[in-house]
Amino acid sequence: MLDKLSLDGRSIVVTGGGTGLGRAMVRALARAGADLVIAGRRQAPIDEAAAEVEGLGRRAVAVSTDVSDSAQVERMVAVARDVLGRVDVLVNNAGRTAENVHAPIWDITDEEWRAGIATNLTGAFYCARAVARQMVDQGRGKIINVASGYGLRGGRDMYAYTCSKGGVIQLTRTLAMSLGRYGVTANTIVPGFIPTRGTDSMRDALPRSGEFIPTGKLGTPEDMGPIAVFLASDASDYMNGETITLDGGGLAGGLAPTGHAPIIPLDLG
Repeated sequence: MLDKLSLDGRSIVVTGGGTGLGRAMVRALARAGADLVIAGRRQAPIDEAAAEVEGLGRRAVAVSTDVSDSAQVERMVAVARDVLGRVDVLVNNAGRTAENVHAPIWDITDEEWRAGIATNLTGAFYCARAVARQMVDQGRGKIINVASGYGLRGGRDMYAYTCSKGGVIQLTRTLAMSLGRYGVTANTIVPGFIPTRGTDSMRDALPRSGEFIPTGKLGTPEDMGPIAVFLASDASDYMNGETITLDGGGLAGGLAPTGHAPIIPLDLG
């Protein structure tokens, strides 16, 4: 059974792989045996991630990429094919919380709306489009999209972010319906409250602790690694179009952040 979780010989592209959740997934995928192309806007973090992968005995290439630019995405995938030979798995993780403007709808500009959608949704579409034909031709491939609990619930004054993350879930379902017949599957990871440096700009919308989460704690980036390995491996071959929530039970408990804490703390006893 454990052999099915091995990623030996797999070539995987991870966008947004230099920091936060992406870096944790890169680390776990490499430990499971994968070779990686690590994409991100800033060169230094992805270079550091690539060095870490190589230190684990796997091949790694760092490619500076803005996924909202389709030409850069095509170049990144071309590098992946040239260096690693093919793309077996795509992890669409890139996103920028800096563009996630919190404001009344009447104050949001056209550019702020476009920037939020382009970063979180259009980039995932560009990356999936760039790898899909090759995956279909080889008769096998996996696309793993990273959404958010806000893709399944509303958020106060968070228009672009919630809509883009909801769109990522719908992109996954459409990919699953369209490509599954060719041996290419698509699934979504929906992380809950996992603080990273990138979520600092959303601190007012996120809880400070796990006091009101059923497990009693916030998630960590390392929690993402095993899920990414599972979805990239043979163990998940019959999963397609699924949404895996990783949030300590927040959605199951109906917890929806509104900027106000419940009066009575959750009893974990």
